[in-house]
Amino acid sequence: MDTIASLFSFITTPVSWVIVQFHSVYGAIFGEDTGWAWGLSIVSLVILIRICLIPLFVKQIKATRAMQTLQPEMKKIQERYKNDKQRQSEEMMKLYKETGTNPLSSCLPILAQSPFFFALYHVLNAIATGKTIGVINDDLLASARKAHIFGAPLAAKFTDSADKVSQLGATLMDVRVVTAVMIVLMSASQFYTQRQLMTKNVDTTVKTPFMQQQKMLMYIFPVMFAVFGINFPVGVLVYWLTTNVWTMGQQMYVIHNNPTPGSKAQAAYLDRLTKRVTQHGKVRGRGEKAIVKAIVAKGRDRNEHERKFINGLSKANLAAQPDGTVIKSEGAVATVTEDGTPAGGAPRRQQPKRQSKSRRQSGAQKHSDEPTSLQKSDEPTSLQKSDAPEDAKSAAAKKPAPKSAGQGRSKAQSGQRKGGPQRPKSPSKK
Repeated sequence: MDTIASLFSFITTPVSWVIVQFHSVYGAIFGEDTGWAWGLSIVSLVILIRICLIPLFVKQIKATRAMQTLQPEMKKIQERYKNDKQRQSEEMMKLYKETGTNPLSSCLPILAQSPFFFALYHVLNAIATGKTIGVINDDLLASARKAHIFGAPLAAKFTDSADKVSQLGATLMDVRVVTAVMIVLMSASQFYTQRQLMTKNVDTTVKTPFMQQQKMLMYIFPVMFAVFGINFPVGVLVYWLTTNVWTMGQQMYVIHNNPTPGSKAQAAYLDRLTKRVTQHGKVRGRGEKAIVKAIVAKGRDRNEHERKFINGLSKANLAAQPDGTVIKSEGAVATVTEDGTPAGGAPRRQQPKRQSKSRRQSGAQKHSDEPTSLQKSDEPTSLQKSDAPEDAKSAAAKKPAPKSAGQGRSKAQSGQRKGGPQRPKSPSKK
């Protein structure tokens, strides 16, 4: 154990120094030997570490969403090269390089937090065995051994014997009850965080193996915490319970304000955003502008929830701009079709309304009764008999301009002979 502790000495000294600094603050309020002073010191250590890990958490979110997007392509590669594992690995690495993703990015917060976890474990184990470690001297060691959290010593474990627990000034029942409750809370918080992620913040339009893996982890992690938790000191359980609660709250904040595209959380968020924007007529905050900007930039690639958001703005005479702002739109209300293209814009050509058969017949009868421009009331129609020859009638009705002699000879009128007297087409009968 001393060898392992020496390997983590580069981190146990800073961790013990931070705990001592917080203990000096809380000790002045609650008392130096109280469990509140030492317990809140551990909680403050967790909060400080998690604040420092926020940039890594942001990278984790981006990496997780990028991996969800790549799942269909990864599945195609696995099916194409299922008999060639080496080629499959090469294609996977090529895909990661082209898209700029890293599968390990989703594990960065856990990996970065692990050294602090092991350092705190060794600090509390040294307190339980009565050894000084880091900046914790004999006086601080005696104070920490007296600290109890709800009747359980800070360095006691669920698996400790009654003699060892009695040396720390507690009973075995108190230690096991407190540790059991904390293990249950720790496992429940982990399960709820993972379940919240799977049911609300996962793109339900894409069914990938990644979702199945996450669903398995939702049940595996709580079991792991329950199994290994019985070997953790009470102080480590406080640490791990605090970090689980922090993760749960952080996940709730992300789901509420920056959900995954295509998820149920995005549908709820865009509904709230539509109500706020239509009520105030503008987008407030950089986060909302970034989301509106991303939706506008997608164009035809918008999902169902994003198209519904654009349509809601259009119905309120608002238009989303490429920079993420919203302006008043005085034009016609434009909606977005299923493929993401606007259905409004230029006015659509109106088709004539189809009339009934009776109206069409009455309209045709009305037009047939009226005289046309070729049929005058005082002129004979084509069905009326006339004594005048055909060429005389055509000459009287139509007076062409005088033509030259050459044109007259070259172009003869239809139905006429080129020379000599003309004969009417249908001679009249008297």
